[in-house]
Amino acid sequence: MSRQNYTFTSESVSEGHPDKVCDRISDAVLDAFLAEDPLARVACETFATTNRVVIGGEVGLTDQDKLAEYMDKIDEIARACIKDIGYEQDKFHHETVEITNLLHEQSAHIAQGVTGEQGDEGAGDQGIMFGYATNETEALMPAPIQYSHAILRRLAEVRKNGTEPALGPDAKSQLSVVYKGGKPVGVSSVVLSTQHLDPDLTSADIRAIVEPYITEVLPEGWLSADTAWHVNPTGKFVIGGPDGDAGLTGRKIIVDTYGGAAPHGGGAFSGKDPTKVDRSAAYAARYLAKNVVAAGMADRCTVQLSYAIGVARPLSIYVDTHGTGDVDAAAIEAAIPKVMDLTPRGIRTHLGMNKPIYARTAAYGHFGRTPDADGGFSWEKDDLVEALKKAI
Repeated sequence: MSRQNYTFTSESVSEGHPDKVCDRISDAVLDAFLAEDPLARVACETFATTNRVVIGGEVGLTDQDKLAEYMDKIDEIARACIKDIGYEQDKFHHETVEITNLLHEQSAHIAQGVTGEQGDEGAGDQGIMFGYATNETEALMPAPIQYSHAILRRLAEVRKNGTEPALGPDAKSQLSVVYKGGKPVGVSSVVLSTQHLDPDLTSADIRAIVEPYITEVLPEGWLSADTAWHVNPTGKFVIGGPDGDAGLTGRKIIVDTYGGAAPHGGGAFSGKDPTKVDRSAAYAARYLAKNVVAAGMADRCTVQLSYAIGVARPLSIYVDTHGTGDVDAAAIEAAIPKVMDLTPRGIRTHLGMNKPIYARTAAYGHFGRTPDADGGFSWEKDDLVEALKKAI
């Protein structure tokens, strides 16, 4: 029996965090190539520091001769991301930041491993991927990470619409959530550090700005007189973003997934096209775990998939319902390949992933989001419930 009474903590970071600036640029570059060529293969990494952004990686196109034409757009894409996030600092400004583009053609050796006979695609690399779902929130996500994201998304909204002009783009949140009987019931501590544009503002001033929005986002009754608040605990936070700390694509993988409440395979998502199972199979694993929980088969579910480079089908499928299942985990494992083709091509086809839908995933989590009409966050649908029930 798993523990029923405990406190668990997760953190989130805003779209203006240095690493998230890089995730956003990498995914925006990916989207730009997919918009032009749905079969584009992209592995884009971004590094950002004071007055400097460096973009590198590899690109494979259906017509490789068009690469040079597309490359001319990279500078504009990066600046548009930085502008939308809100950076207009002296040492990190969307108009003046120096951008170096080092993207190049995809390795032929990697390409031959991914494309097999009759166009059957093997996995782009070996690896293990995990998906997770829990019925403790409506989104079937762990409460600590889901509400840590929600706080920062709300603060970004009021910053961008002009309601709270004192706030800057860079921010971090952290919630310690109290569980009783295995369910979240309250918050023992709130940690919020946010960049502010007025150097004269104190920690108390910032708390007065952000506390109403945090209270608005959290479930009623979760905050109490016993909740500890730590708002900008170091004092001033005026210098933010890549000017304050260097950023790099893929350094916030726990923020991107389940806040530490579930295992992580280790591979980052941003900047990678969906032939790369680090991304697509992790999305598929979340999709499967969510549908298991949505079907009422378990209160919690972890799904693991494993792959080998150049091999299309997963090497293994593992399911753990953490002692909460009404259906045997082995039966779920047997049902999964009956309801979904888990080859890279099968995942992309089932979830409609060859589209420019990835820049929106770069901040506030890849999971627990509402599916978009254009196919974004398709892995958050619960449309596999009946097929799973029938297969079992």
